[in-house]
Amino acid sequence: MKLKYILFVCAVSIIGFSNAQHNLSLTIDGVSSADGNINVALYTSQETFLKFDKVFDKGSAKAVKGKTVLKINGVPPGTYAIAVFHDENGNNELDTNMFGVPKEPVAFSKAKMKLFGPPKFDECQFQITSDTALVISLP
Repeated sequence: MKLKYILFVCAVSIIGFSNAQHNLSLTIDGVSSADGNINVALYTSQETFLKFDKVFDKGSAKAVKGKTVLKINGVPPGTYAIAVFHDENGNNELDTNMFGVPKEPVAFSKAKMKLFGPPKFDECQFQITSDTALVISLP
């Protein structure tokens, strides 16, 4: 009986550990005003990166001039990349000019906007293996 109990506890621990969910805390620096919202998108691969209909998870918070903090809870362990934009006019869209260049501030985890477009997923990627805190700076 004792052996069955020990095996049961071990099995539950292994299952519980493999399904661990983590909290992602983001501090967005360089927020130029309290207008609108800070929108964050979490991606899991190059194939889905920066595609609005392929976002793994997302978050939004009222913009706070200077620094805005937001959290995404329940994130499984894995490799991710983040795109952030300051939706200054609050229309829930990234406004762009006629060439597709963002008119609102945009930033990424671990990479910056390039002269001719956004960085790739692997330039922005990071690992989540436990609760994670990141600082991302808007230009």
